[in-house]
Amino acid sequence: MIQKRFFHLLLLLFGCGLLLSGAGNKRVLIIGDSISIGYTPYVTKALAGRAQVVHNKGNAGASANGVENLQTWLGNRKWDVIYFNFGLHDLCYRHPDSPVQGHRDKVNGTLTATLEEYEQNLETIVTALQQTGAKVIFANTTYVPSQEAGRYAKDVDRYNRVAERVMKRHGIPVDDLHALSLEVHPEFGLGDDNVHYTPEGYRLLSEQVVKSIEKVL
Repeated sequence: MIQKRFFHLLLLLFGCGLLLSGAGNKRVLIIGDSISIGYTPYVTKALAGRAQVVHNKGNAGASANGVENLQTWLGNRKWDVIYFNFGLHDLCYRHPDSPVQGHRDKVNGTLTATLEEYEQNLETIVTALQQTGAKVIFANTTYVPSQEAGRYAKDVDRYNRVAERVMKRHGIPVDDLHALSLEVHPEFGLGDDNVHYTPEGYRLLSEQVVKSIEKVL
């Protein structure tokens, strides 16, 4: 219940467009899904006085959604750092008749993005991000527990390898949030059927995010 209220508050703030917070001369844009929504407030607090932190409005979803909406998220502002992630939604299977939240169904559902589609979408996104002149950081996909309704745990490594190949081609550093999430989720995840975290779990993830951003600020 606490976690649900936490997310409802975050989504309300993002939905109202209250995305900009913190103070400082540098500007940081975070693009990502609900995992990034969870850790962004802690990143904002840690970088207060040094950088303004903005999260894209709402949930970035799958990489195809990123291709479609990236220019809107970038806007006309100059960004010093762009920290982004796509993956959890790409490797998710969904079926319109599934009663599970998000219509997730890894037995009867359809994969959101194949590895080939994921790679091509990341190529398009990365090219656009680098054209902004910002320092770009990619966060790889976090842990998927075994009982998650729409995702296979084994797919995380496959998609992360594709993403790392794309980032290597473009010289973009990869923040290994997956490795950290393997340590954090057992105690601070929401169970073996849920990819999300308690507030303390998000705070722990944010510490590594902050360190990655600080290296290029």
